[in-house]
Amino acid sequence: MEYSLLCHSLYALWSSPVKKKLVVLGIMFLVWVYMLYSCVGHCSTMPSVLVGKETGTAVGRRTESGGADLVSRLLAKPQPWEDVESDYEEPSVRTAASRDLLNNEADRLEDWEEEMRAGEQRAPDPSALSSFSNGSGSKKLPQAIIIGVKKGGTRALLEFLRVHPDIRAVGAEPHFFDRNYDNGLEWYRELMPKTLEGQITMEKTPSYFVTREAPARISAMSRDTKLIVVVRDPVTRAISDYTQTLSKKPDIPSFESLTFKNRTTGLIDTSWSAIQIGIYAKHLDNWLQYFPMEQILFVSGERLISDPAGELGRVQDFLGLKRIITDKHFYFNQTKGFPCLKKAEGSSKPHCLGKTKGRTHPNIDPEVVQRLRDFYRPFNMKFYQMTGHHFGWD
Repeated sequence: MEYSLLCHSLYALWSSPVKKKLVVLGIMFLVWVYMLYSCVGHCSTMPSVLVGKETGTAVGRRTESGGADLVSRLLAKPQPWEDVESDYEEPSVRTAASRDLLNNEADRLEDWEEEMRAGEQRAPDPSALSSFSNGSGSKKLPQAIIIGVKKGGTRALLEFLRVHPDIRAVGAEPHFFDRNYDNGLEWYRELMPKTLEGQITMEKTPSYFVTREAPARISAMSRDTKLIVVVRDPVTRAISDYTQTLSKKPDIPSFESLTFKNRTTGLIDTSWSAIQIGIYAKHLDNWLQYFPMEQILFVSGERLISDPAGELGRVQDFLGLKRIITDKHFYFNQTKGFPCLKKAEGSSKPHCLGKTKGRTHPNIDPEVVQRLRDFYRPFNMKFYQMTGHHFGWD
C-alpha cells in the first residue's frame, strides 16, 4: 500500500508540466557546472601549441601562466650579453677583459644563430628515422671532435661531413670542455645523436683549441679521440673575427686601435683574443702534451674553399671512412665566394651556409696588415715545423 502511494505521488509530480521543466533545467544546470569545472581543471595544465617557423611542427609546452607568456618566452632570443654594456669601457681605457667580452658576446649570439639554422635548414632524414624508430642505435660520446679554430671554416667542414652516411654530428656547439664541463659526461652524451654500429659521432666547438684545460679533459674522456683543426691565415682570421664582432656591436673601436698596445711603437696586443687565437704553435704545444700528432688532423681553411672535395678526402681518410664525399657534392657560389652543397643532409635541395658566413671584411690599413704578417711569421714557421705542413700564409 505504501509503495503504491509513493509511486502515485512521484507520477503526479512528474506529470505536472511546470515541475517537469524545472527538474530538466536543474539537471542540465548541474551537468553544465560539472563540465565547466572539468574544463577549467583540464585547460590549466593542457600544453599550449606553438607552431615553429623553423621546423614547421607543432611544439607542445606546459604552462601555468598562460599561452601568451609562453610564446613570448620562447620567441625571445637569449641575451647572455645584456650586462656587457656596463662592463665594456670606452676605447680610452682598453683592457683585455673588455675585449674578450666583446668577442664572447658575438660568439654566443653566433652559437644561437647556428643552433637555429641547424634546426631550420635540415629536415629529418627519412632513412635515419626508420632506423631509430624501433629503438635501434644508441648515444655515444664523440669519437672525433673539430676543436678549432674560430673563423677558420669549422661550420663549413661540419656541414660537409654530415653528408657522409657514417657520420652523425650534433648541430649546435656543445661547449662541454670549456663552459659546461661541470655538467658531467652523461649530460654531454645526451646531447649526441643516436648512432648505429660503424657510424662515428662528432661535434665541433672551435674554442676548445685555445682552452687550456680542454686537452686534459678530452684525454680523460678518451685518449683515442681524433681531433680536427681547421686553420686559416691568422691575419685574415683575425680580421674575420673582428668583422663578426663588429656586425653585432657596430660601436666597437677600430681594428687598428685594438691591434696595438702602442701604435707608435708597433707593439701588438696579444691579450686581444682575435690576435691570440692565431698564434697556432703556442696552442698546439698544449695539445701535444696529451695527444700524439698522428691523432690530430689539420685542415686548410683556404683549400676547404678552393678544393673542398680534396680536403674532405683527407678528413675521410683520417676518420677511417670510405671516400663518399667527392666533387659531385659541391658547386661554387659566386655571390658568397665559397662552395655550397648540391644536396644537404636529409634534403634534396642545394644548401649554402647562412648569411653570417662570408661577410664582407672592412678595409684595414695596409700598414697594419703588414705589421701583423711580420708579427705572425715566426709563429707560422714554428707551426709549419710542428705539423710538417706548409700552409702558404707567408
